Amino acid sequence: MTTNTIAKKITTICTDKNISFQELSERSGLSLEQIEVIRNSEHFPSLAPLIKIARALGVRLGTFLDDSTAVGPAIYRKSENSKGVTFSSQLSSANSHLNFLSLASSKSGKAMEAFLIDVNPTSTQKPVVSSHEGEEFLYVLEGSVKINYGNEVILLDAGESIYYDSIVDHLITSLDGQCAKILAVVYTPL
Repeated sequence: MTTNTIAKKITTICTDKNISFQELSERSGLSLEQIEVIRNSEHFPSLAPLIKIARALGVRLGTFLDDSTAVGPAIYRKSENSKGVTFSSQLSSANSHLNFLSLASSKSGKAMEAFLIDVNPTSTQKPVVSSHEGEEFLYVLEGSVKINYGNEVILLDAGESIYYDSIVDHLITSLDGQCAKILAVVYTPL
């Protein structure tokens, strides 16, 4: 998947459904500026605005992330050595410390998205919290992470997990300048 794939899919769906970008902005609750940044950025947008756009267009989140329309099970093999995707925040690249590897990109019609996420030390920019409909399950595979969840700060080490409502502001960062790896399963209702 290239950085323009998501923008092309959004444009195609808008064209097919005769929805202007202004109307998409109104339906999604995102500003027209945010829509334009997503359409023109070299970075992948964060999940929060993608979920809002998917709901506004009446499609699954996976519509933007799927590589194919194959039916049946999706199998990910570690030998595939796939490259992950780094999402940006809504208006900047402040959350580029998270690298997502979709574990089921070839599965169409899915209600959940499964990712391996490399949580790298944050850049000099302050990461931006995320909030979107749905639920998330995170399991720490390596290292330690800090999760800002609403007003709470939760620390998790390898072997620990959290399940939360993703409508609450949340942010995942690594601890002590070290990389971490997590398994994330994201559910977003249609």
